[in-house]
Amino acid sequence: MRRIWQRDFWQRGDEDHVSAGEAAAAAARPHRPVAEADRHAAAFFDVDNTMMRGASIYYFARGLAARKLFTLRDLATFALGQAAFRVRGTENAEHISTAREAALAFVAGQKVSDIVRLSEEIYDEVMADRIWSGTRSLALQHLDAGQQVWLVTATPVEVARTIAHRLGLTGALGTVAETEAGVYTGRLVGNLLHGNAKAEAIRALAQREGLDLSRCSAYSDSVNDLPMLSAVGHPHAVNPDPALRAHAKELGWPVHDFRTGRKVTMVALPAAAGMGALAGGVAAGIALRNHYRSS
Repeated sequence: MRRIWQRDFWQRGDEDHVSAGEAAAAAARPHRPVAEADRHAAAFFDVDNTMMRGASIYYFARGLAARKLFTLRDLATFALGQAAFRVRGTENAEHISTAREAALAFVAGQKVSDIVRLSEEIYDEVMADRIWSGTRSLALQHLDAGQQVWLVTATPVEVARTIAHRLGLTGALGTVAETEAGVYTGRLVGNLLHGNAKAEAIRALAQREGLDLSRCSAYSDSVNDLPMLSAVGHPHAVNPDPALRAHAKELGWPVHDFRTGRKVTMVALPAAAGMGALAGGVAAGIALRNHYRSS
């Protein structure tokens, strides 16, 4: 029964996710020179609770709140919503669709340069201290071996690129919003980069970069990333949720747990990555809209 469930989980919704993966791969551009020593191998890292403690988009919202672009009440509401989805560990298609449309409506008309500038400032202020040193060390080992290292996340690609750049990684694959002349149109290119879309993204990137996925590695904390983990020859569980821990144990995958004490309780809950990215998109959109209305 478990393997049947896994097959259905990996394959459902493929038509919705293929364009998201292709869009993410097409938007991926290296921040550092591509490795020469081992050009056919790469490592792919999830971000939230894998590379970073907690949700990157939540910290982005916190940074907006500190700039008074986002109210503390809005931040509290966002945090409660995050907690609810983490406890449920499920993503409701209707909720995803509604939140996606709201986020895109809010961000429409905003400048890409504003999001990039804010993401750089907020990473340095709020996110940098929340990087798991153990996970970063794993990433650096791949870089030292001459391999590319990419972040793969549902977080907007502008934020994901900032994280990758600050960590000295090759680049990032993230959710891509359509832009024209440096301004968001209010539409996505493809869909959210989560679930099956992450696997599609790394396949598309592998084809472009000449990578052999059987020689590649992937790291994640969530059972929702089984499609990506199963697409490579060397999957790893990092700070895993219970379902992923059990799966990794059954298949003999390496498990890396950098949490201690209270942190295990806090971050081991199943994460709804798609909903987190959407809620964060709404947060950013509201903040920027309010900023421009008051300026």
